[in-house]
Formats: sequence, C-alpha cells, structure tokens
Amino acid sequence: MIQHFSYKPLFENSQIPGWSIRFFYEQKRYVAEYYKDGSIKFFGESPAEEQKEQLEKMIHELMLFHVYE
Repeated sequence: MIQHFSYKPLFENSQIPGWSIRFFYEQKRYVAEYYKDGSIKFFGESPAEEQKEQLEKMIHELMLFHVYE
C-alpha cells in the first residue's frame, strides 16, 4: 500500500500538466514525476520490475482521485 502520498505541480503555471510525486511503498521512499500521458519517471531508487506495474496502477488511481476529480 502506498503511504504518505503527496504531489505538487511541476510548473508555476498550473495549466501545464505534470506533477512531482513522493510516497512510501514497502518502507521505501520514492520520488517521481507524473506526466499528462500517464507516464511516470522515477528518480533515485526505482521499484523492482515485478512491483512496478502494480505500483503504477496505484499511482494512476491516486492521481485520478486527487488531480482529475
């Protein structure tokens, strides 16, 4: 489960889509950028390949809930 999820716009002009996201997953801290097309770019530590697909689904759901409501 994702914990302590936070996001903020990448650009001062909030009309330009793109967000910086931060969260904890399985006791590891992740930092990434979420783009309009749904792509996610991780910085620093990336999740293991077998976890990545499930984690990205959870991030998409959170972004739909918080940003695109």
